[in-house]
Amino acid sequence: MYSSDATTESVSGPLEQVHGGGVRAAAAHYGIPEAQWLDLSTGINPQGYPVGPVPAEVWQCLPEDEDGLEAAARAYYGAESLLPVAGSQAAIQALPRLRAGPARVGVLEPSYNEHTRAWRAAGHEVVAVSQDELAGTATTLDVLVLVNPNNPTAVYFDPETLLDWHCTLAARGGWLVVDEAFMDTTPEQSLAGYTPREGLFVLRSLGKFFGLAGARVGFVLAPGLWLERVDSLLGPWSVPGPARWVARQALEDRAWQTQTRWQLQEAGHRLDALLREAGLPPTGGTPLFRWCRTERAQVIQDALARQGILVRRFDRPASLRFGLPGSDAEWQRLEAGLQQA
Repeated sequence: MYSSDATTESVSGPLEQVHGGGVRAAAAHYGIPEAQWLDLSTGINPQGYPVGPVPAEVWQCLPEDEDGLEAAARAYYGAESLLPVAGSQAAIQALPRLRAGPARVGVLEPSYNEHTRAWRAAGHEVVAVSQDELAGTATTLDVLVLVNPNNPTAVYFDPETLLDWHCTLAARGGWLVVDEAFMDTTPEQSLAGYTPREGLFVLRSLGKFFGLAGARVGFVLAPGLWLERVDSLLGPWSVPGPARWVARQALEDRAWQTQTRWQLQEAGHRLDALLREAGLPPTGGTPLFRWCRTERAQVIQDALARQGILVRRFDRPASLRFGLPGSDAEWQRLEAGLQQA
């Protein structure tokens, strides 16, 4: 539990955040020991998949394709063609390098900033697209990149709309890239079952819903030829054997998945109510996080951080993203922190 006696003399200016997480940097910035922080900045399920002991031979052998992971993933996603990668971040960095260019790439803003970074680094022209502009952009772009549901705004795009945009893009040799990192709580909204289609790339991850961010396991769902090119670019053994073993257990455990979806829905409603009571009504949300637009985002983030509570701040637009506490004590701590902030 955070102690109010901890010093905060090292604070100087607002906390810089590129992503969620970064507790070590926050600890140094505010002078509060790492162990005393409540990290609500990532949107990762705090009650993640319970990983049991990994068999010794899994540590001792090189990873093998078709060890059951691919089959488990195809069944879970309802997809025919997929490739395991070291988290969806690996795919985010690989896909721009496979697209002939320079291409004109539209990326929804605000959204997960690594998409823009990766496409620009590969020499492509990146155009920031607002939600209101999306409907008219498919005819002017070579690639459209969306996060669905979006991070941080939690906007959902229905499959029919996305497939219409994909058809418009694909007719001109374009791509639709859909990052579904937060889709596991609402699988009925996924495009996974519509793959493989030429020009459609769907990215999935076990980091958020399954709470296995440290395992670094994700999947690219796309036509086989493009998966071969991604695989060739990443090289052999991109996902370690122990991570593959854990991922297979999680993907096959349907009872845990069903129970967890229900629990996360309930926790999301609880967070919604808590934020409203504190005068921060969410602008959007998923079962894993709530997003609040407020001109006082920096002030509130700082006030919470001085109590050892880390939330994600965005500057365009000014807003905060709150993840889920993982225990009753953490819920009580967030409630008290909001009241004080």
